[in-house]
Amino acid sequence: MNERRLKWTRRGLIGAGALTIAGTSVFAFRRAAKTEAKPAPADSKTLHRGNAAEPETLDPHRATTPYEANIIGDMFIGLMTENAAGDAVQGAARNFVQNADGTRYTFTLRDHKWSDGTPVSADDFVYSFRRALSPKTGSQYASILYPVKNAKAVHGGEMAVEKLGIHARGPRVVRIDFEYQVPYLRYLLTHFVSFAVPRHIVEKYGDAWTAPANIATNGAYTLKAWVPNSQVELIKNPHFYEAEKVAIERVLYHPVPDFATALKRFRAGELDINNSVPSQEIAWLRVNMPEALHLAPFILTQYALFNFTRKPFDDVRVRTALSMAVDRDIIARRVMHAGERPAYALVPPHMPGYPARAQIKFRNMAMAERIAKARALLAEAGFGPGKPLKFEFSFPAQTDAKLVAAALQAMWENIGAEAKLLAAEDSAHYTRLRKQDFSVAWAGWVADYRDARNYLHICETSSHDVNYGRYSNPRFDNLIAQSDRARETMQRAILLEQAEQVMLDDVAVAPVYFGASRGLVAKSVKGWIDNPADINRTRYLSLARDGALS
Repeated sequence: MNERRLKWTRRGLIGAGALTIAGTSVFAFRRAAKTEAKPAPADSKTLHRGNAAEPETLDPHRATTPYEANIIGDMFIGLMTENAAGDAVQGAARNFVQNADGTRYTFTLRDHKWSDGTPVSADDFVYSFRRALSPKTGSQYASILYPVKNAKAVHGGEMAVEKLGIHARGPRVVRIDFEYQVPYLRYLLTHFVSFAVPRHIVEKYGDAWTAPANIATNGAYTLKAWVPNSQVELIKNPHFYEAEKVAIERVLYHPVPDFATALKRFRAGELDINNSVPSQEIAWLRVNMPEALHLAPFILTQYALFNFTRKPFDDVRVRTALSMAVDRDIIARRVMHAGERPAYALVPPHMPGYPARAQIKFRNMAMAERIAKARALLAEAGFGPGKPLKFEFSFPAQTDAKLVAAALQAMWENIGAEAKLLAAEDSAHYTRLRKQDFSVAWAGWVADYRDARNYLHICETSSHDVNYGRYSNPRFDNLIAQSDRARETMQRAILLEQAEQVMLDDVAVAPVYFGASRGLVAKSVKGWIDNPADINRTRYLSLARDGALS
């Protein structure tokens, strides 16, 4: 197949030359791909998983990224967890009951233990919720737990943690009181910020509690070793409540931020699974490795993020102009290639109970008309040929993000805006976002729970830790608050939809595309199920390698 390089000009996307990935010609990669692949080790008990980046932490209450969540989800179990298809099922709780108005849930824990043999108790969950919401912990996802009674006040330091609406009602009974009914609770409790951590270990070792020599976990695996920038090694937890069903005894997570390198390692048999694929290689993989390529709709929205604390991005005309200049169809279909869809809203389609009718108002305008309007808006804001809008565009230094950044830079050039591209390693990039150390940035949101409310959460004034751009609109906040207290499903959906339209009209962010999961899974891996959450916990997988018994 004749591969061509993607080159951006004022006229759009054209073909030229040989495409390169991380400095390596695709043709050279193809030549290398024809060589004999190194077989995977004949070990049906050890799984090698590629991970997009090096984790900063394995503390569930301090984690922030999907590549940390991948590992943490193998080690810890919340009151709820995921089944093999990524759906919410009972986890540490064997059952629960709720009161008539859905504001109180009582969970009965399974009789299970931490990996050091200590029983998991209701007190561990009470301690953990308090720890996650304590201002001292600095959890960036604490606001997800704001539906818990008094959680917002506790997190803000206005109330003692003892006032939080979670209590032990016996060694294995946990009661949680909520400010309002939470229809998405089952999925919310699969999020790592709600996981229990072992109180006896955390209090003994402090911040060093996650070190391999100290840690105790209640999930299918526990941490044996962590070699920075090389691998995180997990081994089977013999005290896991379903240990007899766990086929894989050892998991090695390898951080591979360069997608082309990951593909080479997968072909060489060094990785059994990788959760990223170079966009430029998808067409080739569809033809040559269809059995290994896994593409599926994914509850992810990628967008350009504006810093409202920096001028001129506090001006809606500037934000609108930059959003109008983005040709979402080209980015989704000609840059990404995996089935991504152009995004004219923040909430992805097919979210349960949500009509998804809010949209960017210029959606149906022709691109030429949008560019002309964008130029006019910039002129109104004081920018033009003699004074172009200049800004830095921050993005993570990953393969696809680089391609998107180059595309956006060219599209903004079409309206007279000059974007200087500023790449950084993943953790450094998101540290900058948290500190508002950016002007315009590339960001994405994967649903923490399958509900439209979770996407709109990132635009609430009170969501300081995830509202990176510091967007704030009292009308938006009020609509979200009303939706929380709406008793009827349709009424709640309408209020959320109205709130989404408010933030889209304000151009709080510029949605670009809805995601697609893109994975490589070896034929020897059994039990893999593609799903919208892109979650496949190792406990449900097994290996049947050639020459090895599964």
